[in-house]
Amino acid sequence: MHKERTFKDKLTLFFKGLLMGAANKVPGVSGGTVSFVLGFYEELIYSFQKINLKALKLLLNGRFNSFFKYTNSQFILIIISGSIFSYFTISLILDFFLRNYELYVWSWFFGMIIGSIYYIGKDFGTWNTRNSISLIIGALIGLGISFLTPARENDNLWFVFICGIIGVSGMTLPGLSGSFILILLGNYVLLLVDSVNALYDTIFDLFSGDFSFLSNNERLRMLKVLMVFTLGSFIGLVTFSHILGYVLKHYKHLTLSMLMGFIIGSLGVVWPWKKTIYKTHESGEILLDSTGEKVIENFHRFLPDLNLETYSAIGFILFGILIVLALEWYGQKTRKISE
Repeated sequence: MHKERTFKDKLTLFFKGLLMGAANKVPGVSGGTVSFVLGFYEELIYSFQKINLKALKLLLNGRFNSFFKYTNSQFILIIISGSIFSYFTISLILDFFLRNYELYVWSWFFGMIIGSIYYIGKDFGTWNTRNSISLIIGALIGLGISFLTPARENDNLWFVFICGIIGVSGMTLPGLSGSFILILLGNYVLLLVDSVNALYDTIFDLFSGDFSFLSNNERLRMLKVLMVFTLGSFIGLVTFSHILGYVLKHYKHLTLSMLMGFIIGSLGVVWPWKKTIYKTHESGEILLDSTGEKVIENFHRFLPDLNLETYSAIGFILFGILIVLALEWYGQKTRKISE
């Protein structure tokens, strides 16, 4: 698990972090699915599982090198750095394409998720009744979540904390999008747009030597919301990782079959042919967030007509599948070279 990594390995891992970060931001796409497809899901789970009492003791005793090795910190830092950097680069490019070529982007995601189902299932082994039931349960849960009606925004700090714990599921559970979960909980804009914008503004003010935000109650409230959400996310990430690490170790096939079911169920969220329904004021005007973006309320899914646009979308679905197959081929080639 804690192997020495070359510069090329680190660069590849950073790139994987970029893709995972971009996926985590998009409602309907799971960063956990990306980590599964790119082959570092189990290392991610087991690394976060190492954040425990033993790691805390090593840190408090000043044994930083031992702490670094025990927690596989190099791996975690590279992945997190890639995910954070993605927010300012890849995810912005993704936002552009979602605004201008929404059908083709969702088709591409749809294809990649189909490819990831094949990727997980090809080496699964023999299916039995328990694993099949686990697959069906996972698919029903994933599909059920995709058709839930979003709640209203709630900035109560206890609820924000719970949102952090639940929302981080997109990193730990393939097929469950953390961003989409936050939309269902009603707090996507509050936690991933407004509070983040408040942080950007505060950082800019600090570098400018402007401390007037200290008397801005709304800004301080947003920063408090972001801190509580971040704390909840960290606790949720570590907790889920410990649970998943345990079940992957003791019930691997049962767990993988349920995760595969989650991913199959998530196809309902990323179905390309859907109309986005936006939140509106009582006047009927579309509600905008602090950045001027429309606030998503839900999606209306439909079957497409057969035309050039539909055939192009199907082409992007096939392209997404081919990308996953290419990644699998590259992974097999890399493993053979290393052996």
